[in-house]
Amino acid sequence: MDTLINLLKQNARLSCKELAAMTGATESEVEAKIKEYEHNGIIKGYSAIVNDDAADKDSVTAFIEVKVTPKADCGFDDIAKTIMMYDEVESLTLMSGSFDLAITISGTNYKEIALFVAQRLSTIDGVISTATHFILKRYKEKGIFFDEEAADERGFVSP
Repeated sequence: MDTLINLLKQNARLSCKELAAMTGATESEVEAKIKEYEHNGIIKGYSAIVNDDAADKDSVTAFIEVKVTPKADCGFDDIAKTIMMYDEVESLTLMSGSFDLAITISGTNYKEIALFVAQRLSTIDGVISTATHFILKRYKEKGIFFDEEAADERGFVSP
């Protein structure tokens, strides 16, 4: 994968000047490459990694496993398109293994998520079953540690 993309994945707030110094390119080359990535849909957007526990005590996040019956002419795509149109759905991915689709959803309380599953998700044609898992605590996301303690940088060594 491109070095510029890797750097942006680690920290999208780096300036073009900083990225140029890290990649050996000029600022204008970096700026042009980023614009190209955005135009071609390689970079889809930028977001912050937020510690919801510190920022918002009234937030609940759930991971929902969904088993579906794919349609003969389009596979999983039509069901996925229906699900992803709901505003509550933060992410939706096709999975291998014991379930087909994975949904991440957030709400203000457990009941709100339960109602989404019962009234919206389970009523979609082709949805066979769901399993909802509530996120109780985040330890690490996209390489960022959530605990206040400094990370042990020695690395994990298995016996």
